[in-house]
Amino acid sequence: MRQEAGRQLRRVQRGLDPNDWKPVNPVGRGARVIRIRDTHGAFRVIYVAHIHDAIHVLHCFQKKSGKTPFIDLSLAARRYRDALNKESEP
Repeated sequence: MRQEAGRQLRRVQRGLDPNDWKPVNPVGRGARVIRIRDTHGAFRVIYVAHIHDAIHVLHCFQKKSGKTPFIDLSLAARRYRDALNKESEP
């Protein structure tokens, strides 16, 4: 799973879209989730790529239900806000 997540993030670094992704609007503007499935289950990597011209991985987790749990979305949203606040610091 980690290797596949790394490959997908490398695609983002090169300006390409991950193979399987969707926007995650509740987290923040420009946030996306990479969806990875393998023999061990479903995994998610929430990231944003437009802050400081860098990719910020906000949260990674194994998905165990049909809907992304609120706690995972709220943690990613808090980290998104923290990254934005660091951007505005002098």
